[in-house]
Amino acid sequence: MKYVGTALAGKTMPLSPLAGEPIERADAERLAGVLKALADPARLRLLSLIQSAPEGEACVCDLTPPLGLSQPTVSHHLRILTEAGLLEREKHGVFAYYRLVPTAIATIADLLNPPRKRGARRTR
Repeated sequence: MKYVGTALAGKTMPLSPLAGEPIERADAERLAGVLKALADPARLRLLSLIQSAPEGEACVCDLTPPLGLSQPTVSHHLRILTEAGLLEREKHGVFAYYRLVPTAIATIADLLNPPRKRGARRTR
């Protein structure tokens, strides 16, 4: 199986589960874990809020009010996204700031976008 150069959650992911080759069980489980981390409205909003933050990073204290969730709940969602390899966490004094892993979202898009075969027609 072919692999991408970018790792998610510390593991190299297969080039595409839709590339025509069967995906290995372990690869499917890793990819499912990352997709499961994304499959929550609050987590998708967190990614959007962090990406659109002025410096491209945000603290829990910046993220709690727009989500309308408690600080422990927001921290829980951030931990899940970080463990999935979608966010990086960096301490600035007593505060932890989160930023998107630059290639993580692109890697997921590439995984789900099957490569085109030459001469293949687009279907609608």
